[in-house]
Amino acid sequence: MTPKYSDMQLDALRELANIGSGNAGTALSQLLGQPVDISVPAASALPLADAVEAVADPEAEATGVVLPIFGDFDATVVLLFLPDDEATLCRLLGMEPHTEDSFSMLGEIGNILGCSYVNALAAMTGLEMEPRPPETVADMAGAIVASVLATRGITGDLALVLDSELFLENEKCSLSFLMLPSHEGIGELLARLGLE
Repeated sequence: MTPKYSDMQLDALRELANIGSGNAGTALSQLLGQPVDISVPAASALPLADAVEAVADPEAEATGVVLPIFGDFDATVVLLFLPDDEATLCRLLGMEPHTEDSFSMLGEIGNILGCSYVNALAAMTGLEMEPRPPETVADMAGAIVASVLATRGITGDLALVLDSELFLENEKCSLSFLMLPSHEGIGELLARLGLE
């Protein structure tokens, strides 16, 4: 049975994401040479089967940045960019979407965002969490997540989903952050925060 998380627990996870977003915004501003603001308006902990549908049609084309996490618990972070948002980001950065250069750029942005979120979680919980180098893939949203589950041996049945909005030059670009933890990983995070 999938655990149900309280509003207080989800607020704590959202606040951790907001702290990570602030750090990520600063790092991205330095990388891109222009102000970047990132917000996390929604956080949810969902069964894996519902998580992908919550962020996109599983059959929708998407570009994903996959970031394995090792340490006190294993997890994989997946950042999903839908085509319109990828195109907006590429246009603002003077790149053609779906090219080698744009995939490299999305991988670096995903790496900064993912590492910032994970580092905020680690700092607040005391858990050792080490991100590994990212991989950028293009496929259907559902296929990206299914591939991660199959190749990383993830055994948990829950995903932490953070809807994020990135503002660049007053234009909004949305992306979805999914943390797919090993068994009971989110429960361990909440226990460290005193929110079991």
